[in-house]
This record gives sequence, structure tokens and C-alpha cells, in this order.
Amino acid sequence: MSQHTAGQSQPEAPAQAEYAFVPDLPDLISAHEYGDHPGGGLVRLRISITDGGVQVEADAMRPVVLERLLEDLGAARIEQMLCG
Repeated sequence: MSQHTAGQSQPEAPAQAEYAFVPDLPDLISAHEYGDHPGGGLVRLRISITDGGVQVEADAMRPVVLERLLEDLGAARIEQMLCG
């Protein structure tokens, strides 16, 4: 259990990112890589500097891991593609 003492500041929780589904995103993990990672722990990132700021493209075998990572990094918007 944590305690809060007057005058001490608590770290702020990151703001909830806006999620949006988009029709197309690049695949950063190819199908043949799944056999090499049976635990599903592979995450791949591509970070680019654009005129609009920093763009992070990412792919993960377990989407929840990637969502948490991007939210912890402060992403305001997370675009996802439905697979299947």
C-alpha cells in the first residue's frame, strides 16, 4: 500500500490514447517469424522524424503489449488495423 504525504506530488498517469482503426498499416513482422518466437514476445518499431513530429510505426505478436508501450510513451493517437 502506498502513502501520500501533503506536499509530495504523485506522478501523473499517462493520458488515455485515442484509438482508431485504419484500413492499412505496414507489416513489420513477417509470417515466417512467428515460428521463431513461440512465446509471442517479438515487438518491432520503426521511428521516423517527419515535418509533423515523430512517427512511430510498430508491430507486435501480442497487441496488448504494444498498446501499453505506446501509451506509456505518451501517444495521443494509436492507429490499429483489424487482422484476419
